[in-house]
Amino acid sequence: MRAVGAVGTLFVVFGVLLVTCDSFAPYEGWALITFKEAIYEDPNMALSNWNALDADPCDWSGVSCSAARDHVLKINISNSGLKGFLTPDLGHLTYLQELILHNNNLIGTIPKEIGMLKNLKVLDLGMNQLSGTIPPEMGNLTNLIRINLESNGLTGMMPQELGNLKYLEELLLDRNKLQGNVPAESSINFTSNVQGMYASNATSSGLCRLSQLKVADFSFNFLVGGIPKCLEYLPSVSFQGNCLQNKDAKQRSGAQCGASPPGKSHSGGGPKNHFAKDKAKRERTSRPGWLLALEIVTGTMVGTLFLIALLTGLQRCNSKPSIIIPWKKSASEKDHISVYVDSDALKDVMRFSRQELEVACEDFSNIIGSSPDSLVYKGTIKGGPEIAVISLCIKEEHWTGYLELYFQREVADLARLNHDNTGRLLGYCKESTPFTRMLVFEYASNGTLYEHLHYGEGCQLSWTRRMKIVLGIARGLKYLHELDPPFTISELNSSAVYLTEDFYPKLVDFESWKTILARSEKHSGSIDSQGSICVLANSLEGRHEDIQGNIYAFGVLLLEIRPLMQEISSMLETRIDTSFSAELKSSSLAWAELALSS
Repeated sequence: MRAVGAVGTLFVVFGVLLVTCDSFAPYEGWALITFKEAIYEDPNMALSNWNALDADPCDWSGVSCSAARDHVLKINISNSGLKGFLTPDLGHLTYLQELILHNNNLIGTIPKEIGMLKNLKVLDLGMNQLSGTIPPEMGNLTNLIRINLESNGLTGMMPQELGNLKYLEELLLDRNKLQGNVPAESSINFTSNVQGMYASNATSSGLCRLSQLKVADFSFNFLVGGIPKCLEYLPSVSFQGNCLQNKDAKQRSGAQCGASPPGKSHSGGGPKNHFAKDKAKRERTSRPGWLLALEIVTGTMVGTLFLIALLTGLQRCNSKPSIIIPWKKSASEKDHISVYVDSDALKDVMRFSRQELEVACEDFSNIIGSSPDSLVYKGTIKGGPEIAVISLCIKEEHWTGYLELYFQREVADLARLNHDNTGRLLGYCKESTPFTRMLVFEYASNGTLYEHLHYGEGCQLSWTRRMKIVLGIARGLKYLHELDPPFTISELNSSAVYLTEDFYPKLVDFESWKTILARSEKHSGSIDSQGSICVLANSLEGRHEDIQGNIYAFGVLLLEIRPLMQEISSMLETRIDTSFSAELKSSSLAWAELALSS
């Protein structure tokens, strides 16, 4: 697997060498672009001047470069309300010294590729909404001086590898959901006035090795055990709000700490654990001879290909000037794109298998609707309700990481809807073989309002029934628009209103596929035969919240729901009294006018 990974990396390097001779490192430009595209909400326009067409990103807001303007040294975009994911491509910013994204709305996990930033000195991701564990790869950042991960939703245990950060002076991990023991052990009998200056002793492990640590905060987590002796020089408030066996700092109640007793160790340490690790290490080192020979042969091939790529790239650079922006996505680089897709975002949404839906929809033969982008099937879950299944019509080779992220966001958006007048999302289907992306809704068995208005029997829609439908639509829109954030129907019309057996209206956004594809294709380009224009990376926009558009469409819908003029005229004539006596009753001056006329 290492050999395969090396070959993959080689082709990426080969592609870069063929397309650029610019002074700015191309992989760093690509990393910045992918970072922007993983941000899907930018309310303060902090990234507005991050233009993929710029050959030099050193003037982009929040970006600082080296004096030679060839490497990114600092990213500082704080207090900007950014919402999105941390792309693993950040690991390509190998010269980066400071990554400061404090007080935003970043979600998802901290990618392990952060551990590739060997020159990083400051990592500040505090006050976001990050989840998952602290990656052990962070222990590779041996130049780190300051870590701030406070006020997130991080879980799991603190990795022992944090003890490798020999220059670390500040470690803020408070207000998360960290568990287990504080990973710090030492054979030295520390006293409270002994600080970290002796912590580098060879017999120490974990945080006890941090000889430069001056400030640390582990408060308001779910840590258990005791406060390590080597960290007793820290203020007691640094450990408050946990489940520790400590009388000085205020700890959580037993109910908050759950079933795990405060004294129980969760570190996974102990002699048995170390023996298992040593055994695993021995098994990894004692590899068979044929595997070693295979690695040697593969390494030789990779080295040869690399030299060929290097010579070819240099020759091309010398033969003619390049006008290609080096971090643009080309077809050959598709597999290089890595966009983080948060699997936890859909953990509460039902995931159907394709086989389940195929059986429910009679081998996908029961088609009840279609568009250039999707097909709609009707089906019945065994022992369950009738369903409407929307299947996206797109080839796997055209499906990108960003489309996957849009799909995930769309499912999450639809799953939060819960109102009597909105169609309920029952789940989704996501499979690779065959390639499948589907949404599963509850089925409203009486068809669409459009069908009843234009093809059905008009007598079924009495005036009272029409007004009840209008009222239900209004209630549904009111609910959607008052959500936080608001939700709007992509194309609100009579075809988006489904009716139940008793003509109860349900708003369903079956056209959401169009918005997904439109957003992803908005900034697409093309490659010509010379390769002088590269495909622009897709901009990751949020769902367009067109509330005013929905209100206007509702007005049009009201007109579409008025019956025929013949019926309107009949109702007006039978229900409105236009006689002279009625006019006299409605006018305060009528009697005076009558007296004058006589």
